[in-house]
Amino acid sequence: MSILSIDTSSQVSSVAVLSAERVAAELSMQGALTHSETLMPHIGMALEMARVKKEELDGIAVSIGPGSFTGLRIGLAAAKMMAYALHIPLIAVPTLEALAHHTICEGVRLVPMMDAQKGNVYAQEFAWEAGAEGLTLREVHPLVILPLSEVLAGLAESQQPVLLLGDAMQKKTLTPLPRGVRIAPIHARMPRAACVGLAALTRLARGAVDDPVTIAPLYLRRSEAEVLWEKRHGTEGAP
Repeated sequence: MSILSIDTSSQVSSVAVLSAERVAAELSMQGALTHSETLMPHIGMALEMARVKKEELDGIAVSIGPGSFTGLRIGLAAAKMMAYALHIPLIAVPTLEALAHHTICEGVRLVPMMDAQKGNVYAQEFAWEAGAEGLTLREVHPLVILPLSEVLAGLAESQQPVLLLGDAMQKKTLTPLPRGVRIAPIHARMPRAACVGLAALTRLARGAVDDPVTIAPLYLRRSEAEVLWEKRHGTEGAP
C-alpha cells in the first residue's frame, strides 16, 4: 500500500511517497518560492523518484493545521483534487500530531508547537505508550493557543524530559528553557510529509478517512486578512 503525503503547514514544502514498510521518496524545501509554485512539481518529482504512478496510490494524506492559512489551503486543495479524481481515501492529519511522529519513544513528553504570531503558539502534548500492538501515540493535553512564555512555565516542574518540536522555536533559540526541556534538532523539528504519512497510515488502518468535499483546515484563530477586514468594515459582511 503506497500513499502520497503532503505538508504545507509552514514555510516548508514537503511531499512524500511511503508505505508501512518504507519511505520510498521524500522531498522537502524551505526557500523563497511559494507553495503554489512548488507543490505540484514536487508531487510529480516524488512520484517519479518512488517509481509509483498516481493511479497506483492507495490514499492521499495531508496536514490540516494549525499553521499557515494560505499554505494549509493550498495543500488541502491539492489533496482533495487528487483524492476525488483518483477515487482514493483522503486522510487529514492534524499538524501537531504529525510532528509527534518525529520522535517515537517512551518516557518523553512531546510538545509540538507552531508559531501563532504575536508571541503566541499553538501547543499540544503527546506521549508514546507501549501496548499489545507496540507503541501508540496518546494525547496528553489538547490543542491550545497560549503565549510561549506560559507554555514553557507550565513545563518547568516536569518530572520527565520534555522535547519541543515544531517551528515555534525556530526564531527563539535564545529563549531560556526550564531544566529538562530541550528543543529537537532542526532535522526533527520542522514539519515533514513522511511523518504526516506515518500518522495517516495508522488512521487509515482503523478506517479513519475524511470526505474530500467537506474537510476543512484546522484553524484556532482568524486570519490577519479577516481581522483587518473587521477593523475596516465592522463585523457585518466580513468574509
